[in-house]
Amino acid sequence: MRIRKEDGAGGKYMMDFLKKHVISRFDSRAGEIALSDLDDSSDFDGYAFTTDSYVVTPPIFPGGSIGSLAICGTSNDLAVMGAKPAIMSMSLIIQDGFTVENLDRILDDMAGWLEKINAQIITGDTKVVEANIGIAANTSGIGLKNKHLERNLEVVREYRSYPYSWVRDRGLAEGDAIIITGNIAEHAAAVMASREGFGFELDVESDVYAVWLFLKHALDTGGITAMKDPTRGGIAAALNEMAEKSRVGIIIEEERIPIGENVKSFCDVLGLDPMSMANEGKVVMGVVADQAEDVLKTLKKAGQKDAAIVGHATSEFEEVVVETPIGTRKVLPPPVADPIPRVC
Repeated sequence: MRIRKEDGAGGKYMMDFLKKHVISRFDSRAGEIALSDLDDSSDFDGYAFTTDSYVVTPPIFPGGSIGSLAICGTSNDLAVMGAKPAIMSMSLIIQDGFTVENLDRILDDMAGWLEKINAQIITGDTKVVEANIGIAANTSGIGLKNKHLERNLEVVREYRSYPYSWVRDRGLAEGDAIIITGNIAEHAAAVMASREGFGFELDVESDVYAVWLFLKHALDTGGITAMKDPTRGGIAAALNEMAEKSRVGIIIEEERIPIGENVKSFCDVLGLDPMSMANEGKVVMGVVADQAEDVLKTLKKAGQKDAAIVGHATSEFEEVVVETPIGTRKVLPPPVADPIPRVC
């Protein structure tokens, strides 16, 4: 038996792989969040902590680079917990012969995003190898509790009991509105279209972005009960994970899902499902119903002009269900694997 690429692609196979081979050996709890909870971050002594590795082909793509992904991706895993990204480590594995010009571009992207979110790299490691990998990056991050998080939890608790000290992906309850903060599938489409020899011109850039820059304002408005960073597996994976952990169903109106026409056409031509394609600067969130319009207004004011309320949580069923423009309903299953490998 050998490991398959699907075992690390963000879908059902990866979850099964982790539970069987990793969680069964290493499950632990240093704070509120256990390893087996499979949240975007865990916690210890009041801090949030996460780590991630990045292998993207090509390493520089329209709208960003593996450096952008490393800083934004790790900070986003902290931000969706309500944590303020603060401290990071960085490790690079670089192929012998990789160009210094490309490395400098990648490191400049890292430095630029660190400055924007006011975070620091304080330790790291570098290896140069002969393997045909181009460049791979690992970043770990520590996030802090903050006034924005505390304000949000205060507002949520005005409406119902909320036992968590972070924003948890299992925090949904019946009636919560579901918000997607912008157009989906842009990262995966931009990376795929930029691959050498692909021969498909697409006027779109990756959405790679540090979501803390707008989430802190949404947290100030308050009422956010659950959040996910819809990377591998896209919004299909994020919605299904939120529903399963919260033990509620989710109904989504297909017409409300934000997606650019160019990306939609790209997916239609290639037979790809944008719902299961990676994003690197978007958030799927649940918000108490009475606060949803205010949070949406805040997101738009903070620059997320395509953010939309797309559905709500329900006790009517336990699946994620999509309502089509003609009024029919279909179950949106969790993706089995990422349709486009090595995009993050």
